[in-house]
Amino acid sequence: MTQTATETIRSGQGAGAPLAAAPDAELAQVVAFLGELCEEIDTSLEPTTVNPHLNMLLHLLRAHLEGRLVSASSMVAASGVPYATAMRKLGDIQAAGLVEQRPRTRTGKSFSLHPSAALLDRFSQIAGRVARIARSNFAREETPEDYFFGGSYQPGRAMIPPPQVHPAPLKLAGGLRILVHGDPTFMVMDTLKRQFEQIVGTNIAQRAFSIDRLRQEALRNAERKKSRYDLIAVDLPWIGEFAARGVIAPLTEVMDVARLDPGDFHTAGWRATHWDGVPYGVPSQTTPELMFYRKDLFAREGLEPPETTDQVIEAARRFHAPRAGRYGVAWNAARGTALGHTFMMTCAAFGQPIVDLPPVAGGFDADRLADGPWRPRLDTPRARAAAEYLMQLLAYSPPDILSMSWYERVRPYAAGRVAMAYGYTLLAPYFELDATCPAFGNTGYLPHPHGPEGAPIAPVGGYALCVPANLAEERVSEAVEALVTFTSPEAQKLYAQNGSRTAPRYSVGADPEVRRLSPIFELVDQMSWRDELQFWPRPPLPRISDIITLCGTELHDMLRGLAAPEEALARLQARAEEILETPLH
Repeated sequence: MTQTATETIRSGQGAGAPLAAAPDAELAQVVAFLGELCEEIDTSLEPTTVNPHLNMLLHLLRAHLEGRLVSASSMVAASGVPYATAMRKLGDIQAAGLVEQRPRTRTGKSFSLHPSAALLDRFSQIAGRVARIARSNFAREETPEDYFFGGSYQPGRAMIPPPQVHPAPLKLAGGLRILVHGDPTFMVMDTLKRQFEQIVGTNIAQRAFSIDRLRQEALRNAERKKSRYDLIAVDLPWIGEFAARGVIAPLTEVMDVARLDPGDFHTAGWRATHWDGVPYGVPSQTTPELMFYRKDLFAREGLEPPETTDQVIEAARRFHAPRAGRYGVAWNAARGTALGHTFMMTCAAFGQPIVDLPPVAGGFDADRLADGPWRPRLDTPRARAAAEYLMQLLAYSPPDILSMSWYERVRPYAAGRVAMAYGYTLLAPYFELDATCPAFGNTGYLPHPHGPEGAPIAPVGGYALCVPANLAEERVSEAVEALVTFTSPEAQKLYAQNGSRTAPRYSVGADPEVRRLSPIFELVDQMSWRDELQFWPRPPLPRISDIITLCGTELHDMLRGLAAPEEALARLQARAEEILETPLH
């Protein structure tokens, strides 16, 4: 369980992701506060009586939050009482179900101690009460919101406790091996590696790549006799291809899917992990792409938030002042994958998918893509309107827009050089966690502004964690246990508390402590309930990656002035038809 157990390759999209450091900040603060308070009382008053029970529990919790192993001898040393007395007191808290022990060796003679689920749950409740008591007694100027901790007292919203330690460590030779994308949420998982190593009881090696390299590595891994990874992160549009090629295993063949509580996931995010009616992965992130806009700038200009594409253009025109170093809007316009995603989602904002999916209430039916074949719709009046909208955006964008991709579009927004930006919620930490950013506390979030024949849409992005189809049989059951742990409400809440702005579960978005972190969580829940959260804008067709690259190449030439929109779309349609008619190899 050393730091070197993780191999993290930060390249492409993974570079420079902002990460918070403190796991479960409120619990950690209260544990530290109580420890200092007890020490102050014990050393300042005479006579006094040491509380060995509390001293040992605080030591155990502090080590758990810091990712350190705890032995019985270290608990005794922390008790503040003689050895024999400490051992009896340790037995008391074990008998009360507050401490669990886990074998460290095959013989079971050596073991580590961990907080039980009951202890974590009780201290999570104590943390809230201690904070309220401190504020009510020491705060000078309280507001009702400060005192009531935002939504903490709203009925029916239970707080999710921290993750609990597995009763037995995972038995995986060489540790748990995970292939992920180098984005802020997966980097949060890397930051919490030591804590999760305690939870699952084995080393964790995490490899992170940019989006295109991640796909290449996943496909290379599928060609190996035995998978190099126990779990792999799969971009939602790849599900169809990876399922059809046998890269990932159907969940129904490796586990009881009911263990995941599927109804707790945002509907669109859960459906996006299916192929031919079968789930192939578990949502690790549900991160819709939204419109970020500066509330303070819009208020100053007397402008309403941009709900339509015409309003986006009008607002961008108002804010665009290149000589002053200010620009109207930033978006994914880099050649290839980045721009390809932009065009797909812009077509959706203008009211159509990129293939001829059947319409249903609230959008289009992407649940039966295995039925095919599908004809592309890339040279239609709405697709042309989408392309022309991108040409309009170009006039009010930063000068380097044609090389801007995932993170590059959000950086100028965070720095105050751009008034609006299209961005996934997972990118919000760039400005939500940095009080020096002009966008800090001044950002509003909207579904994609829509065209004349479109409707508000929040296209679902993000990744699912999947079990490789070629994973060695003796590793499958343990990999499934890790999969359940990493996608649990407890783990998802921990990611949010450490900087992630993705929450694929309703229960996490409704947790009062999570909602206090960012308005994003409540807004995404509301978008899901309004059926604005949709995955059909990026349909998981088996050849979708080729279509995305094609769109991003042809339309980049259009934006550079090398082809007129009608010419680019006609070529795009013809080549996309050839791609969709070509079977997978």
